[in-house]
Amino acid sequence: MAPAKAAKKTSGGKKEKVFHPSSRKAGQLARQALRKEKLQNLKSKRKEKDGTLADVYGFFYHSLPEEGVLTLEELHELIRDVWLARHDEDLAAEQASRRKGRPKSKKELDLEDTKSRESEQYRTGFEVIDLTHGPTVDLFRVWDQKEVAYLDLLRFVRIFSTDPTRTIISRPGKHVSIVGPSQDQTMDVETQ
Repeated sequence: MAPAKAAKKTSGGKKEKVFHPSSRKAGQLARQALRKEKLQNLKSKRKEKDGTLADVYGFFYHSLPEEGVLTLEELHELIRDVWLARHDEDLAAEQASRRKGRPKSKKELDLEDTKSRESEQYRTGFEVIDLTHGPTVDLFRVWDQKEVAYLDLLRFVRIFSTDPTRTIISRPGKHVSIVGPSQDQTMDVETQ
């Protein structure tokens, strides 16, 4: 009889160590994997939120005049006639494509919900970058339309559809050209 062939060994490297399911090490690895997954989910949600905010403020960026600032009346017109009406065509198309007696499509429901939510937000106070303030507009023009953290430097106001003359500064802005030099940044030189 011929001798049996020996099994070939794989030279793939280290063998993965298997831990008992109830061991401390297995618990540590499970917690580590759970934390990594949680951080990844938070990162993707943050990225999605930042992308949405960049789109919203990108609209206002492209609505800026070439020179100067908007008046409060022009800002209200921009929000009322352009921003709140941006989904009207899609909504009308969805309503026209629906046959009589059929329920509304998910897209139509989402558009109606978005429109009603934004209208209510404008009625109770819509927070927008202060496009009526010169230094804020100058800083806003420098924005790269990607970095959402840059917007924290700008001044934000809250405007109301019920009272078009009323504005409230909701976030005063953090940039030196808006706030002015603070005590830490000024140099007081004492002479003796």
